[in-house]
Amino acid sequence: MRFSVDAWDPGYGTSLGEEELVESSAPVVLDVEVPESAWAPRDPAPGTAPPGAVLFVDGVRRVEARAWIHDSVPDGEQATSALPALCASYASGVVCCCEAGAHLAVATVSRGTFTAAAHAADVRTTAGDYPVRRTRATDPVGLSLALQRALGELEVESAAAARARLGDHTTGTGHHAGTDLLVVDGPLRGRQHLPRTLGFVKTHQSAYLPPRQHAMVGTLGPGQRTPVFLMGSSWDRHSWYLRLPGGPGAPWAGVVRVECGADMSAAEAIALADQSQVTLRRFASAEFKDARAPQNLYPIAGLERALRRRMGDPQLLYRALRRAAVN
Repeated sequence: MRFSVDAWDPGYGTSLGEEELVESSAPVVLDVEVPESAWAPRDPAPGTAPPGAVLFVDGVRRVEARAWIHDSVPDGEQATSALPALCASYASGVVCCCEAGAHLAVATVSRGTFTAAAHAADVRTTAGDYPVRRTRATDPVGLSLALQRALGELEVESAAAARARLGDHTTGTGHHAGTDLLVVDGPLRGRQHLPRTLGFVKTHQSAYLPPRQHAMVGTLGPGQRTPVFLMGSSWDRHSWYLRLPGGPGAPWAGVVRVECGADMSAAEAIALADQSQVTLRRFASAEFKDARAPQNLYPIAGLERALRRRMGDPQLLYRALRRAAVN
């Protein structure tokens, strides 16, 4: 019997999700780069150079407390109903990897009280304020989605700020000087308008390709990718699968899916795909350093740690919220 053990820490699940990949109903166009019959693992085009700077964007979120906003009643009377709320912290940042080295370019922490209660007000505590952020949702899933949307907006702001501050980071020599590439951890949805931007998807829940092309993904060598294809659903994007260098494992070990906007030409998407091959493999993590190697890229892992430190101690924030609730 031949078998392999997933390199990911079991606490993170698996890079392929907990279940067998579900066949996606999203329409796929396979002949963007080569005819469907010519699909085979691809190496980067000769002469492909990495950009002068790579900007890695990521965000983290944490629910500090689940709360209830009581119905508005006259002073001295007991409320008879309440609406749920989330008091949460979320942070976004950018790590710039350039000729000056890797450094934190942007880090922003925000907090909020997410609720549908019309009379809700900002929650003020000794450890920070939680401005009210009204939503239409009154269920836990809807409130969580509202928090995720706020985090996505903050990530877009961080990316724009980081690019505005690039300054001399890309003024080196060579034909790739003065260029940059933005890498967003996760799908590109809501951020596909950003120029020179890739979405970096570490885990797989759906099978987007037909059986023959899907099986070909498992034959990719380190640094190789599939041809570019166009896929749709509620939004369109170019995409390709890429295998990062790492130890031996299951057929899909070290495979990530990369996305870029559908509004660019096929030639532009193919050029970005080639550049992703010579760029992303440089930042792939090793098993002895990261429990989600090689997909959890070093700059993203470091950024997540830095942002969580900046969000503060969760126990202190929870106690501050409890005190504010009884005052």
